[in-house]
Amino acid sequence: MLLNKRISIWYFVNLIKWQVALICAFAVVIGFFDEKSFFASIHLPLGIPAIVGTAVSLLLAFRTSQSYERWWEARIVWGAIVNDSRTFIRQLSQFIPDESRQYIGDFAERQIIWNYALGESLRRLPFSKRVEDYLQQKQIQAMNIPNALLDKHADDIQLLVSKGLISEFRQVQLNETLTRLCDSMGKCERIKNTVFPKSYSLLVHTLIYLFAIILPFSLDDAKIRLEITTTILLPVMFIAIEKTAILMQDPFENTPVDTPMTSLAQTIEINLLQMIGADQVPAKLPNESFYEM
Repeated sequence: MLLNKRISIWYFVNLIKWQVALICAFAVVIGFFDEKSFFASIHLPLGIPAIVGTAVSLLLAFRTSQSYERWWEARIVWGAIVNDSRTFIRQLSQFIPDESRQYIGDFAERQIIWNYALGESLRRLPFSKRVEDYLQQKQIQAMNIPNALLDKHADDIQLLVSKGLISEFRQVQLNETLTRLCDSMGKCERIKNTVFPKSYSLLVHTLIYLFAIILPFSLDDAKIRLEITTTILLPVMFIAIEKTAILMQDPFENTPVDTPMTSLAQTIEINLLQMIGADQVPAKLPNESFYEM
């Protein structure tokens, strides 16, 4: 997630540098030949690029809106994960008798690992050493590791019920919290696995470059510098907006505009360890970069 006071303009420039270079080269070449070849005889009404530009604007507005909705939904889902993680441990602390509180530490550790494992799986990264060590220690193997960890939660809750440490009514309450965590995980997976159709991206790209091609033939040839500048600025503006939408449409892609899942997992870890009265609670380190993950 980009930090408000440390936004790096060069990050965005680097993403569109080749498109900008292409547009600049085209504008300069067309501006140079516009007065010295048959290009001088080509003149299009200004209304034609205006119509194309309007179509591009509408398509970009729709795409940006949809991308932001996906990004915001991801942030809402992870906000729910933060709340439900705290609720789950709080319920266990209230339900389990004081003489059996050692079980709460196991649940808290597993929930902490679950948050890290979910973030890493959504980003499709190899699991961190901490997560791998836990999985090997507990001998957990599955295609969907976060789901397997929730299954272990459920199994241990059933074990506590069989031992008479919690009632069946309280088991239902705990299972409701696990259900919400599972729903949040499913929503994240839906966002990750649902992509924009390629045909839509192709249409937007085609219209942007069509606009860039026909624009200089509708401008006044007598003002060559203004023609070149306009031919560069307007298409680059459209390209920058489209690239922003592309970045936001996948909030789990391991980029600076991601949902900060690692940072949120660290916050959850600190909260849960404090709730169970752990002796060693890691401190949240200040972020020195222009984004946090």
